[in-house]
Amino acid sequence: MNGIGQDGIVVYGAGGRAGRAVVAEARRRGRPVTAVVRVPDRHADLAAAGVRLVAGDVGDADAVATTAAGHAAAVSAVYDGGADQSTFFAAAAHALVEGLTAAGVPRLVGVGLAAVLPDPAGVPLMDTAGYPREYREFFLGHAAGTDALHAAGPALDWVVLSPSGDFDHDGVRIGRYRVAPGDATARISYADFAVAVLDEVETPAHHRTHVGVTGV
Repeated sequence: MNGIGQDGIVVYGAGGRAGRAVVAEARRRGRPVTAVVRVPDRHADLAAAGVRLVAGDVGDADAVATTAAGHAAAVSAVYDGGADQSTFFAAAAHALVEGLTAAGVPRLVGVGLAAVLPDPAGVPLMDTAGYPREYREFFLGHAAGTDALHAAGPALDWVVLSPSGDFDHDGVRIGRYRVAPGDATARISYADFAVAVLDEVETPAHHRTHVGVTGV
């Protein structure tokens, strides 16, 4: 697949840490961004040169189609702590597929979860010894979102990226990363994760799969 050039992207969940890093990396590359959040007044600091801040609901296909229209690609970094996490991600995935397809947006890069990423033996991290069990419903909710993308058919080209292990919350931008299987000890900064996201927007290398990335 050819790279999509310098057209704009729409970022759902732009107010979270991963979403903000993606917006920052897009601005660094000179790519215009529509930053979609539920309540723009809470994220007014996102509005900057090259960024259009708008309200939107990732669970509403019509709202997705409206906010996505005219963009070359979409990024979903959504999370709703007040929602039923067992159903939220699947519902968002269905709305994204329907809305982005209606808007003619060909590419979606989703921010996923390491817990459902297989380790080198093919075992999801959430099923390995010592992995925390108290968030399993949340883990399975993320997995259901990816399953919904798989089930949606070929209309939308997508990839889900996650840290191979976790984010380095204090890490800085190095500008490099590597693709890796699940590894609970692996870390990547939000900024370098955003580099991977924008690379998958501009020159897609992975399609209809979940890929882990880690720092180098």
